[in-house]
Amino acid sequence: MSQGKFQNKYRISSIRAQWWNYGWNGAYFITICTQDRKHYFGEIRNNKMILSHAGIIADLLWHQIPMHHDNVELGDFVVMPNHIHGILIIDKQNNIDNGVMENIVERGPALSLPPIPGSQRFQNIGKNTISSIVGSYKSAVTKHANRLGYPHQWQKLFYDNIIRSNNDYQRISDYIVSNPENWTKDKFKTGELKSK
Repeated sequence: MSQGKFQNKYRISSIRAQWWNYGWNGAYFITICTQDRKHYFGEIRNNKMILSHAGIIADLLWHQIPMHHDNVELGDFVVMPNHIHGILIIDKQNNIDNGVMENIVERGPALSLPPIPGSQRFQNIGKNTISSIVGSYKSAVTKHANRLGYPHQWQKLFYDNIIRSNNDYQRISDYIVSNPENWTKDKFKTGELKSK
């Protein structure tokens, strides 16, 4: 990840794929961590996640994402002691963007394509983009946890991967479902997130 200077302050370049519009139809593997990887959401006992009060809020509000965002479905997800893994699926019917990726892959970028999505990254992120969905989810969890007096704080950024095949989807789903039983060797347990 490179750093650039913005308003005389160093900033980290976006970790998002600059060639992809995160409002396009697709399946996205999302990971959201707590600040400093603190265990706000509960603990693993006998390979099962036992949710704290803040963890219950995080779990319930993830289930509600499709009620607040049109054309969004949930794949597998899990709330862990200090992070959440989940699959979000954007499926807009008759979406004009549906064929854009196929055009890019098959014949290269065409002159008629819209501007590169990354070039507009800091403008209005729009509705039903991965950023807006995750941002509103994090905000809702924080609001309700604070209101009820449950300690909780998010890490500023989140991690996402565009799921590109059925095999990848199945592998990621299996990883999410088995996350509690694999907690002892989970990279999120204590250490830094390793580069993908």
